[in-house]
Amino acid sequence: MKILLIGGGGREHALGWALSRSPRVTELVSLPGNPGLGDLGPRIEGVDPTDVGAVAAIARIHAIDLVVVGPEAPLAAGLIDAVARLGIPVFGPTRSAARLESSKSFAKDVMVRAGVPTAGAWTFHDPDAARCHLQTADGPFVVKADGLAAGKGVLVTPDRDAALGWVDHCFGGAFGAAGSTVIIEEHLEGPELSVFAITDGQTAVALEPARDYKRAGDGDSGPNTGGMGSFSPVDLPDGLVQDVMDRIIRPVIATMAADSNPYTGFIYAGLILTAGGPKVIEFNARLGDPETQVVLPRLETDLVDVIESSLSGRLAQVELNWSATAAVNVVLAAAGYPESPRTGDRITIPRDLPDDVLVFHAGTAHDDAGRLITSGGRVLSVVGLGPDREAARSAGYGAVEQITFPGRQFRTDIAG
Repeated sequence: MKILLIGGGGREHALGWALSRSPRVTELVSLPGNPGLGDLGPRIEGVDPTDVGAVAAIARIHAIDLVVVGPEAPLAAGLIDAVARLGIPVFGPTRSAARLESSKSFAKDVMVRAGVPTAGAWTFHDPDAARCHLQTADGPFVVKADGLAAGKGVLVTPDRDAALGWVDHCFGGAFGAAGSTVIIEEHLEGPELSVFAITDGQTAVALEPARDYKRAGDGDSGPNTGGMGSFSPVDLPDGLVQDVMDRIIRPVIATMAADSNPYTGFIYAGLILTAGGPKVIEFNARLGDPETQVVLPRLETDLVDVIESSLSGRLAQVELNWSATAAVNVVLAAAGYPESPRTGDRITIPRDLPDDVLVFHAGTAHDDAGRLITSGGRVLSVVGLGPDREAARSAGYGAVEQITFPGRQFRTDIAG
């Protein structure tokens, strides 16, 4: 089987690593991929993954048997629809279904109709109305651009002036069309949790949960980021994941099916574990990053078989098997991340890292001399594996000390 994997981040490298472990995969092609994915198979560079017509044509020209889409932007652009029109099996939600992530107001409407517990929210198309709401609301304040903003469209702050400024930032064009509508939400208190599932549009099966770290600095200090680390498994109250599946994910899938807008693919519920139970912060129409990097190494069932069961509507017949191994992911970020990451720094990764360490590439590239350099904010995910969390943590941080580039930054308290 020849698979085309769309994307080039750490999540996609982890997906590619898991797919390539299947004995059924004869070739893994990535578009655009990254140097880590390049070690697993050929890359197609120079094509925008959101140019859905070009990507669909490439899938046909290269006689691809299955297309797997990693990031959200191609899903929101309608890549699933374009590839499916050519009769090529493709995994992920359609453009209409992917609005569960690409439009926060759409997601809120679905959740309300599905009876899903979530933060109270107010939608604004006019900056003056949003400012008026903030003037009378109690903080902390949660202000979000409605559309996709590469993880940068959300501000959580106790400062009313900062919240008012964020409204102006969104409506002022900082996020393009994504900020033309603004959502102001009730602030929720409690630890965060990511719950992932796979669905065929009717049946939804939970993946193992993970916990991630959004703040740049130790002790959850500093600015929000795309994620500075994660770990799995997570110590949770008995029945919590089942409760999330029954009260949140399955009602959403059922509501979308009833709307003649079926959702197929991975789905990710970002939750706050409040005193009143889990509530949804957001849905993502794909796997999370950096959580994928600790979830997929624990999956023992062939990922290709799971995806094909989803595409054929046979997910109810699948039982996922998970390793008891713990995984801890420490993200190495570039100097200046998240505000203004520096690129072009030389990366050194030892060739003899131990077997209990996986290194997934994200913001990496090769320079003209073929040397590995930084090319983005989150550069590498260094994943330690072990019989328990402490052993996995030790393996991960042990490898971190051996991987160097100028100005690298990382949290020292992941899974601590």
